[in-house]
Amino acid sequence: MKVLTHDDVEHFLEKGYVRLRGCFTPAAAQEYARHIWERLGYRPDDPSTWERPSVHMASHRDIDVKEFAPRAWWAACDLVGGEERMATDKPFPWTDGFIVNLWQDADRPWRDPSADSPGWHVDGAFFRHYLDSPEQGLLAFVLWSDVVHRGGATFVATDSVAPVARYLADHPDGCLSGGRPVDGVPVIPYDDLARQCSEFIEATGDIGDVYLLHPMILHAKSQNVLRRPRVITNSTLFLSEPMRFNRPNVDDHSPVERAVLRALGVDRYDFVATGPRERRNTEPAA
Repeated sequence: MKVLTHDDVEHFLEKGYVRLRGCFTPAAAQEYARHIWERLGYRPDDPSTWERPSVHMASHRDIDVKEFAPRAWWAACDLVGGEERMATDKPFPWTDGFIVNLWQDADRPWRDPSADSPGWHVDGAFFRHYLDSPEQGLLAFVLWSDVVHRGGATFVATDSVAPVARYLADHPDGCLSGGRPVDGVPVIPYDDLARQCSEFIEATGDIGDVYLLHPMILHAKSQNVLRRPRVITNSTLFLSEPMRFNRPNVDDHSPVERAVLRALGVDRYDFVATGPRERRNTEPAA
């Protein structure tokens, strides 16, 4: 481990995420996000101009995570088993595709996160999901603004890796993330899986914090009843090859793989995808 401690890894295995504080400075965030309001066409000091409650902006710029936020980079390496297990081409892309929550459902009374919260999902509508999918080895929430309680923080079901992993293990032919079944390929039943969970948090934090989450963790958009602009990005880490749950040396399993094995209640698992590995052409806003 280059960055994470034993306690960090245990927290990841138990709760499905680790929060890294202060991965970049407020000044660096301001420089990178300085054109947000111009791109939105809104005035930051005039909420009457905020036409849409939440905006998932298009990406125009990439950022070199290894240089910009090295602690986040090396922590991600720790969780997936080393830099050599990342894809060689843009393995952990961070972009300026900001997700700006301005006043999502601000006209409704605040509701704490629960299994009944709407919109539970895992990211990755662009590929067919398997237990070992390399298209999403890790998920990151990058905080470009302070994110406070009741201010649009992403909801996270911290005990959701287990039900999601079990469902994917039972469907080696693959599943879709969102939308409708296509050619008999089922959609992951997020609401049903969320009802198997009992621990929920808001991913609050300070500007410059980064959450690294297991790719199978359920999360959802939340209300912003404070009408305080919340700016984050989501980033997917790509692996060079599918995950393995039957490595000859069990110590070679990454924390991400170990979390799946723990969810399945086994030390090793022989998984074989029986459907095609395919990319799709759509990715809904988070």
